[in-house]
Amino acid sequence: MYQKMLVPVDLAHVEKLDKAIKTAVDLAKHYKAEISLLGVGTNTPSSVAHTPKEFEQKLQAFAEDLASKHGVSTKAVVHISHDPAVDLSKELVAKADELGADVIVMASHVPGIADHIFASHGGYVASHSDLSVFLVR
Repeated sequence: MYQKMLVPVDLAHVEKLDKAIKTAVDLAKHYKAEISLLGVGTNTPSSVAHTPKEFEQKLQAFAEDLASKHGVSTKAVVHISHDPAVDLSKELVAKADELGADVIVMASHVPGIADHIFASHGGYVASHSDLSVFLVR
């Protein structure tokens, strides 16, 4: 059913990804699917990495660690954006299509008052992608 999964990863908040990662690993094992871990970074220094190359190395290490711990096939995919806060939702949908993903598995948060005014990334992706989207709280 699923051959390629896209899992957005925020390396600044890896501790909040645990349930989404476990869900993706479980699906990947069940369907023998590849997990593409997508990290969206910037050209400017951040708390995660000073350069795009360092960001790519950290995402690659995260992907390799996940693969060795859980015995699944992973691939690190880096996208550099001028303004991830503005572009992130659209970039997730575009990258999923570009990579030929079958499903997107992503972490979400408990909706708050701001989510009634501004769309969440998960809400945008679920509304604008033709793929199945698995939002994990």
